[in-house]
Amino acid sequence: MSVIQCLLLILIGLGGGLAVGSGLVAFITVLDIIPRLTQLTNAHRYIRSLEWALVAGALFFTFIDFFHWGARLPVIVSSIYGIFAGIFVGTLAAGLTEVLNVFPILAKRIHMDGSLLFLLMAVVLGKVTGSLLQWLLHL
Repeated sequence: MSVIQCLLLILIGLGGGLAVGSGLVAFITVLDIIPRLTQLTNAHRYIRSLEWALVAGALFFTFIDFFHWGARLPVIVSSIYGIFAGIFVGTLAAGLTEVLNVFPILAKRIHMDGSLLFLLMAVVLGKVTGSLLQWLLHL
């Protein structure tokens, strides 16, 4: 690989990281994720700690991904972690769709106003099926 190709690859990687990072920050800022969390949990005095936990978690998992760190855990520990991680991602996605009113807008646009329950069940079953296929078939 030539020096120009390496520099171009570095430039593209940094540009992509900057775009994703700024999108995450805008997402967290616009939706007021941390203030809403402190309001729901009545933990206003810990707002700085929650902000730093978010930053530290993002940096830590960036390093894990970047340096390909791994841990060999027993299957039961991995399963429990996977269940809790799935619950977290599912509730986060559900909360975001609730805040952004995604499903009512989508149902109106595809003319399924009266069938919102079927649309929600299709999304849920699709996510569960995709997750199970990925987990069982190691995709």
